[in-house]
Amino acid sequence: MHTNTLLHPLALRRAEPEDLPGILTLLADASEWLYSQGVRQWPRGGFGPERIVPLIEERVLFLLEDELRYLDPDESAPPVATIAVDDNADPEFWTLDDDPGAALYVHKLAVARPWSGSGLGDALLDWACTYAHAAGLPWLRLDCAKGNWRLQEYYRRRGFRHVRTVDLPHRASGALFERASRDQTTTAFRDLTMAELISA
Repeated sequence: MHTNTLLHPLALRRAEPEDLPGILTLLADASEWLYSQGVRQWPRGGFGPERIVPLIEERVLFLLEDELRYLDPDESAPPVATIAVDDNADPEFWTLDDDPGAALYVHKLAVARPWSGSGLGDALLDWACTYAHAAGLPWLRLDCAKGNWRLQEYYRRRGFRHVRTVDLPHRASGALFERASRDQTTTAFRDLTMAELISA
């Protein structure tokens, strides 16, 4: 079990087209685990490429990888985690009264099962909070499964406030959360996206 990031240095970067197979595998594994827990937030078997390729093309999908994998170029290691952060407010959930443009939105947050419990989900949410702050936006928002009380409690412990739950019969998700953006430094991984911000 890889839980020690000192032994396994991690780096966050934007996903590239060649990362697609590993990302699909990670999301499929996460979806299958959710199903085993009785949670129906994501499609069983994960997402098809048509849902992930646009995120890569729009440069809003990020992946966390174990930098030690570069020591063995023949080893095809899947990413440790993924997170998408964009300004696409789901119109079925976020209304004009919410000022949808005042936030960035988290999607496709998943941590590989061998890294579960290592605090990487927390670190990625902190990073996303900083990312929203750097973009000059006051909020970081997300939605999750209406019936997943354990995940909702997790977000509350991470500083998110429950805004409301939108109960649409055709959507498993609908519990809406937001957290004030702020600059939060994380030491869990190297942020390779910072160079992009500096050179922009």
